[in-house]
Amino acid sequence: MTAKLIDGKKLAAHIRQECAGRVRALAQTGVVPGLAVILVGDDAASAVYVGNKIRACEAVGIRSFTDRLPASITNEELLARIEELNGDESVHGILVQLPLPAHIDMDRVLETIAIDKDVDGFHLYNVGGLVTGSTVFSPCTPYGVVKLLESEHIPIEGQNVVVVGASNIVGKPMALMLMARDATVSICHAKTRDLAQYTILADILVVAAGVPNLILPQMVKTGAVVIDVGINRLPDGRITGDVDFEGVRWRASAITPVPGGVGPMTVTMLLENTIKSAERAAGIDPGARNILSSAA
Repeated sequence: MTAKLIDGKKLAAHIRQECAGRVRALAQTGVVPGLAVILVGDDAASAVYVGNKIRACEAVGIRSFTDRLPASITNEELLARIEELNGDESVHGILVQLPLPAHIDMDRVLETIAIDKDVDGFHLYNVGGLVTGSTVFSPCTPYGVVKLLESEHIPIEGQNVVVVGASNIVGKPMALMLMARDATVSICHAKTRDLAQYTILADILVVAAGVPNLILPQMVKTGAVVIDVGINRLPDGRITGDVDFEGVRWRASAITPVPGGVGPMTVTMLLENTIKSAERAAGIDPGARNILSSAA
């Protein structure tokens, strides 16, 4: 058996076409979706990621800009800038690029972003809403994974799902989103003993551990769906995921490549969330205000 490739680039391109159409529809109401990206310091990798997001916004018609702030900025100064953006009606989404300098209180920063502009889905309300089903914006990477599964008509309900990696950004919200779709979910992490005894039981295996080639063929059940969220740069410069792709593809029924799988979907879901926020601001979703008011 050779696994079917789940093409994230193809799906992302399709969704971005839909996004562009929604932006054009909003323009007829006088609303242009706006995304503010805050970049603190001069981390090279972060600058590349921000550049990719800005270009993706431009491609679908979202007005975006990067607020470049010095690494020496204080907590209070950064929080004050976020509050300014919270009050700017032309800004529908606020994204603070992570990681932040060590002296910055990341939790305070993320909690200061207005709930209805938290397009990264990292605010406590949005994270907690994954438990109750009342989240405003889902975190972009797990959201993208769900879209990939749905696009391939892969059943989630009743399936055994194993998530490898328990981060607040991917692993934990991923588990909650799949549980909400009636999957039976196990979360594994760095302290899990005998990882293979869990992964071998998975109908759907989602790997987001940040360890190159962590998942070997013998750890995967024949016919499983494997979603590789990992992006790792090897010493020779090549990009690889957390899964031994060449080995596992002969056991899995479907698998995401790295690059070209989950990565393009993460940025695309950021666009989706930003447009959704603008649509709510324009009154296109009349129920949104009620949801947000209940969080106040």
